[in-house]
Amino acid sequence: MPDTENNTPISYHNLGTDGKRAYHALHQDLSSPTRPGIVFLAGHGSDMEGSKALAIEALANRHKIPFLRFDYFGHGRSDGEFLEGNLSRWLADCTAMLDGLTNGPQILVGSSLGGWLMLLCALQRKNRVAGLVGIAAAPDFTKTLIWDALSPARQQQMRKNGQIALPNPYADADVIYPYHLIEDGKKHLLLETEIALDIPVILHQGMADEEVPYQTAITLADKLASDDVRLILDKQAGHRYSEPEQIEALLASIMDMHKKLTAGAG
Repeated sequence: MPDTENNTPISYHNLGTDGKRAYHALHQDLSSPTRPGIVFLAGHGSDMEGSKALAIEALANRHKIPFLRFDYFGHGRSDGEFLEGNLSRWLADCTAMLDGLTNGPQILVGSSLGGWLMLLCALQRKNRVAGLVGIAAAPDFTKTLIWDALSPARQQQMRKNGQIALPNPYADADVIYPYHLIEDGKKHLLLETEIALDIPVILHQGMADEEVPYQTAITLADKLASDDVRLILDKQAGHRYSEPEQIEALLASIMDMHKKLTAGAG
């Protein structure tokens, strides 16, 4: 019997020595050079069963749009230990899933960490990524939001212990960040120079976000080389961006981009 989650069949993509990645895909047989698909990239510590992922999947299903959601290394139902993951490994997951499970142009929709990964993936697969939609996108968060926020004493403690525990806004247990995540993140920083992407980008950002400040979205919009960048600020939205009206705004942006790209290619 197939593995299931919420009565949805879950498949696995084998990445050889790096194990399997859990995923669910829709309508990939409908992929075409002029009709982009949608790929959802979840946040750090999240998985492909979140409310945004499922809402986008339902939208894609209604409109018969190819769609893919999946779990990174160490997340959800995929192989691997969570604390052994880093940007390099998760980016490799993104490119492997894009290459192996989709056809034609794709719109990447990235939440938080997924927003960083969508940018990195687009830079590595410029011939495949047609547009980006970010939700509280968090490029460079290992430096700007974790490392730089620590005092010198706590930075030294993290180096010595190999990790640090920081408060989790959604649970009683702290979030553990390994030091190798910080070190690996240095190889993938984006906000210090222009980001050489000339594709449509829509960025959704809550101004009440206590994890990723809305100034990050403004900086990201400025650093993108593309002139086709829209920044949508919601003064009341927090990091999760999952209230019904926020989900509705997100879905509207995805459909706007999908129609625009489809018309432009036709």
